[in-house]
Order: sequence, then C-alpha cells, then structure tokens
Amino acid sequence: MSSESDTMATNGLSGHAGWLVGGALGGAIGAVAFGIVMWLLDPNVLSAAIPAIYGLEPVGPVGWGIHVAHGIGLGIIFGLLITRPLFLGILRSDAETDALARTGIVFRTIAAGFVFGLVVWTVLPLLVLPVWMDTIGGSGGANALTSTVAGSLFGHLLFGTVLGAVFVATVDLHGRTAETPF
Repeated sequence: MSSESDTMATNGLSGHAGWLVGGALGGAIGAVAFGIVMWLLDPNVLSAAIPAIYGLEPVGPVGWGIHVAHGIGLGIIFGLLITRPLFLGILRSDAETDALARTGIVFRTIAAGFVFGLVVWTVLPLLVLPVWMDTIGGSGGANALTSTVAGSLFGHLLFGTVLGAVFVATVDLHGRTAETPF
C-alpha cells in the first residue's frame, strides 16, 4: 500500500463527530454538483419533480433544498458506514493485484464513494421511488423522474465521487481502528 503524507486523510477531523461533519459536508457538496448536472439537463426535475415526490407544489428553490437535504442525509450514512472497523479494514487491506496495491486510502475512499453513488442510484430511483409514488398516489413527478432515471446515473456517480473526495479530504481515517476482514 502506498504511503500518503500531509493529506487530510491523515490530518483531518477526528473524534466521534468527524465522520458526521465530513459526511454532511461531502453530501451537500456532492448534491450541489449532481444538482447542477440535473439543472443543465432538465431544470424541471429539480423545480417540479423532486417536490412532487412529497406532494409539494413547485415553488422557488424547494426542489434544490430537498435535493441538498437528501445529499446531506446520504452523506451521513456514507460517513457512518465508511468509518466502521469492517469497512476501514477493507479500505486498508493489502491487495493482491499491482494496480490496487499502489493505491492508498485516499483513492480507495473516493472509489468507495463512487460505488456508494451507484448503490444509491440502484436503490432509490429504481426501486424505492416507483413504490413511493404508487403509495402516495401521485404521478405528477413520477413521469419526469422515470424519464430521467437512466440519465441520472451519471449524476449519482458524480455525487458519490465528490462525496468520497470531500470526505477523505476532511476526515482523519488513519487515526481510527480497523478490523482485517479477510
């Protein structure tokens, strides 16, 4: 494993609340990056479809606020998961391949964010959203969202990558204990 010096991964926030702050900050910045992509592709998704999920009228920046709040919540979940001893052990474990052996915890955490974005895209818009829209009985925003689900893959991957990068830049991952899972 490569050694990294003078990075926030070794000098960042530590303690019991470091992951919370890093996850919330990374989630907010990742959601803004994803929101910009959505806004450029179809502004109606942010302004109308996201508020419609909760039965709200498209008024002002309500969609942006909901979208960033979702990002903060997901960022906190990422921070909670990635700082658990099992996941830290996976991030720190020695790899058998030369390509992975040359990477350090910074790259692996960013890659974990990428995978987290993929999982979020798979679970929330593909599985949970259709059930949610059927449950509340509204289809006003469902049509706009289902037409953009495939296009939102890029946005979710961007969200996860930015989340991982901000998280590893702000949280001390070296000062935490880890289990060797393998």
